[in-house]
Amino acid sequence: MIRAAIFDLDGTLVKTEWLKSISYAQAVQQLSPAPVSLGAVQAVFGEVVGRAREEVSTALLERFHLAGAAQARLAEFDAKYPWQVLARLRLRIYEEMLADPEVLRANQWPHNVDLLRAVYRGGCRTALASMSHCAQVMRVLQAINLDDQFEVILAREDVDNPKPHPEIYLCAARLLDEKPSDCLVIEDSPVGVQAAVAAGMNCIAVATPFTRAALHAQNLLAPEWIVDEPGTLPALVERLLAGRSA
Repeated sequence: MIRAAIFDLDGTLVKTEWLKSISYAQAVQQLSPAPVSLGAVQAVFGEVVGRAREEVSTALLERFHLAGAAQARLAEFDAKYPWQVLARLRLRIYEEMLADPEVLRANQWPHNVDLLRAVYRGGCRTALASMSHCAQVMRVLQAINLDDQFEVILAREDVDNPKPHPEIYLCAARLLDEKPSDCLVIEDSPVGVQAAVAAGMNCIAVATPFTRAALHAQNLLAPEWIVDEPGTLPALVERLLAGRSA
């Protein structure tokens, strides 16, 4: 029986992956001596979306040959490694975006937000499991008025191992006092799906333009549990709940 729903945040409830891609692109553009297009950065970002900052930043530095440019600015960013320069420059840009609640409200994924509110009203236990840091998570949730929709909120600081490790999902189930097999995870990224499956949980992946191809190529979920058309999400959840109600 499905007794709890655990939601990812970035890319699932809010289009923060889109905003992050823009902030990474602007950081790359500021570091690069040669012109780099937004689309080029977003294409690389799509390959590593959902992964830790170090992995994303390292991938971008390597793809756009920016290690030298970042190395030259280590002192400016009080950094030890080149990837930290890109990550901290990107974070500065991203924080400016998050400072505007209107930007966040305009970048919600309504189908997933509606699902969250529906399961919460229906008495299903709810948790949030995000790889963003706590201050960012709470800022986003408060801006879109979802901070009261969860019994449990977990962020990057709350676990030792980031997704795709299952730790954050297992921690959410433990705090909800529910078995992993009684939990439904709503995710958007391949690493998030990998974490949910490794935790032994039911999972529905709601694809975004950044994650659609990788979710289907991953083969961790049957195609029927990958949502390409948001309008089909409510019926799919109903089907899962009906099938697991015994």
